[in-house]
Amino acid sequence: MPDKGLPARDEPALYGLVDEPDSVAGELLVSGWEAGRIDTRVAHPARMYDYYLGGKDNYQVDRDAAEEVLAVLPEGRDMALANRAFLGRAVRFLAARGIRQFLDIGTGIPGPGNTGEVARRVAPDARVIYVDNDPIVLSHTQSLLAHHDPGHTAVIEADLRDPDSILMHPDVVRVLDFTQPIAVLLVAVLHFLRPMDEPVEVVARLKQALPSGGYLVISHGTSDFEPERAFAAVKGYSHASAPFVLRSHQQIGEFFDGLDLVEPGLVQLPWWRPDGAVPEDSDRIWIYGGIGVKP
Repeated sequence: MPDKGLPARDEPALYGLVDEPDSVAGELLVSGWEAGRIDTRVAHPARMYDYYLGGKDNYQVDRDAAEEVLAVLPEGRDMALANRAFLGRAVRFLAARGIRQFLDIGTGIPGPGNTGEVARRVAPDARVIYVDNDPIVLSHTQSLLAHHDPGHTAVIEADLRDPDSILMHPDVVRVLDFTQPIAVLLVAVLHFLRPMDEPVEVVARLKQALPSGGYLVISHGTSDFEPERAFAAVKGYSHASAPFVLRSHQQIGEFFDGLDLVEPGLVQLPWWRPDGAVPEDSDRIWIYGGIGVKP
């Protein structure tokens, strides 16, 4: 149950609260970021996702919330791993198709197999923008990119709910050329936008900015298979910094309106262009994924 580029909570009182010792918070930050920006009283989906993946960049509040999810949905950890694998396959596919520009909105805490790492195995000249608004995510991403060419890589702090703040950001304008094909990645982020956040309109604005030949990548959690258990599981996000909004195949498909879906279409993640045989029990991966291309 991952995070990618989550909208921040509206309550200003949540900011600047660090309950764990400064030494612990400091270990999760690189130079230039203040521990006071991190609220460890509220679970954050990015850090919960890191926990599912076996990472160490999370706090007790994140682990507790993640375990609440896993108590109802033990498959949650496999879903997180399947989502990370889908990201890698999607980026490799796009790079092989000639895409050299990637706008990864909601990078999550970077680790092996992040967008730039995968893209540059195929195309060393790939340009990548990472977007998120969580201090830990931004800290680690900046650390990861410290030795990268700033002409080809940048990390920005922005909110998915305000797509123009992303599209018009000076670093985005500097690194990416919107007259050439671009891939916009919304991997496991849209299910953290509530209906009041107008996710369809947000995606429509991003699609509008895509040039012909540009791609949109989406993965999104669903309640299509076992609704009762799915809704019970996502209650673990009810006290996190963003709720988890499950949507149907039809609702997720609407995000691709105006685009041509790449084969095999919008499918459960293990069936999207697998590298080999689809693992057993893959039907328990309750996340759909797909890629659309703008005509």
